[in-house]
Amino acid sequence: MNLEPFDILLTDLPVVFCGINPSVQAGETGHNFGSASNRFWRTLHRSGFTPSLLSAADDRSILRYGFGITATATRPTRRASEVTAAELRSAADSFGRKMQYFRPKTIAFLGKPAFAALIGSAKFDWGPQPSTFVGAKAWVLPNPSGLNRAFCLDRLVQAYSVLRASTANALEAWRQRH
Repeated sequence: MNLEPFDILLTDLPVVFCGINPSVQAGETGHNFGSASNRFWRTLHRSGFTPSLLSAADDRSILRYGFGITATATRPTRRASEVTAAELRSAADSFGRKMQYFRPKTIAFLGKPAFAALIGSAKFDWGPQPSTFVGAKAWVLPNPSGLNRAFCLDRLVQAYSVLRASTANALEAWRQRH
């Protein structure tokens, strides 16, 4: 399986966080969520996914905690809104094959656009979804980008904490095995 420079994946991870696409900075550095305004690492720490605050430069260390990172579309952009719905739909097959290969237990889509394009519908709520995606439980969480003004840090932490509680047993089992 060919991985993108920003992919941080192993087989059978309890949780894979799936962004819409990488930022230009991630495309250049190979590190995810590195913008000073991005709240991903703070949100993960405050919601209990990591025992300490990680930085983008430490992004590969998340595998030890049982989760990974990928993106639906692979083209880096300054803003996720630059990725068209058609581009997301065209990425669906390769993204689906990647997820089938790595078999995560849960895929947490960060923002609604990618998940909407993948399932062909914009009618769904935040949180756990009633159907799976390539065999994985699907969750839709708010995008932690600093450009997402609809969700303050506390609301992000609240949403991610629900996922953390839902996957606590699987994450703990992963850590004990690895």
